[in-house]
Amino acid sequence: MIDINTLPKPLRIFPKKIEAACYNRARLALLRLENPLRVTLQKHRGLDVILSNVNWLCVDSFAEDQPVLAWCDFKVHARNNLHRPIATDLWLFHSCSGLIMGSALDDLHQSLNEITIHNIEV
Repeated sequence: MIDINTLPKPLRIFPKKIEAACYNRARLALLRLENPLRVTLQKHRGLDVILSNVNWLCVDSFAEDQPVLAWCDFKVHARNNLHRPIATDLWLFHSCSGLIMGSALDDLHQSLNEITIHNIEV
């Protein structure tokens, strides 16, 4: 698990929402594959996302896993509707991370789809 207390102080913190399909796919991958789970983003060269139950940390694998952004504090307590977006806090650690925050999440969702499809076929 990623200890959020060991990370540097973020430059900015934004309230965001994650689509339910992406969140649910990540939760299934964590349950079925491994926890934590490291996913390499296909469209963002050098970026990996380390998924855990508590947070998702996007790191620069070319720079000794320096944090780029993180989705933290998922608001899922007493969640009874699996189709609704999940509220979360987005932590930005790099001055340019705001440029990729949406596309990195889309890339993560696509990568998770490919991982789970591949593991089902095997």
